[in-house]
Amino acid sequence: MSVPDLVRRLLVALGEDPEREGLKDTPRRVAALYEELTQGYREDPHKIVRGAVFEVEYDSMVVLKDVEYFSLCEHHIVPFFGHVHVGYIPKGRVIGASKIPRIVDVFAHRLQLQERLTEQIAQFLEEALQPLGLGVVVEGYHLCLAMRGVRKQDAWMVTSAMKGSFRTDARTRMEFLQFIEGRRER
Repeated sequence: MSVPDLVRRLLVALGEDPEREGLKDTPRRVAALYEELTQGYREDPHKIVRGAVFEVEYDSMVVLKDVEYFSLCEHHIVPFFGHVHVGYIPKGRVIGASKIPRIVDVFAHRLQLQERLTEQIAQFLEEALQPLGLGVVVEGYHLCLAMRGVRKQDAWMVTSAMKGSFRTDARTRMEFLQFIEGRRER
């Protein structure tokens, strides 16, 4: 069964008429929307980094913060969104800064759990860069938490993945966390 057919059936189950003026094109629009929102299933993050990892003699922390993302909660297929912060200490290799947001999008544009999203980004970057240390912090606003059930509009989830020296050295971890502190207001 196609996505437009499923949406038509959903509209009927909700008590709507899928043939009424405002809903006639909804099944097609919803299918196109979900095709776009789940494009991460059809993208290979290895192709994104190909040619964008550079040899360097730099071993100080690199941080990219406030990378916007959106995803879909796999439990309710409702959006969650927020910011990803990535930091790493190079071991002879850095990645082009524009590649990190693209990597975030590959993993975010799938049905997701924020905890898994955080770990997938960290594992992929650790494999691609083999840094001395790496940290990923993800802040997320979950509409399934805000709109239904407990209905908490001010609750944000924060998850982290710390690898290498970010896990084993408290000073390194704190330096990263201080870099991402004080970000702009939501």
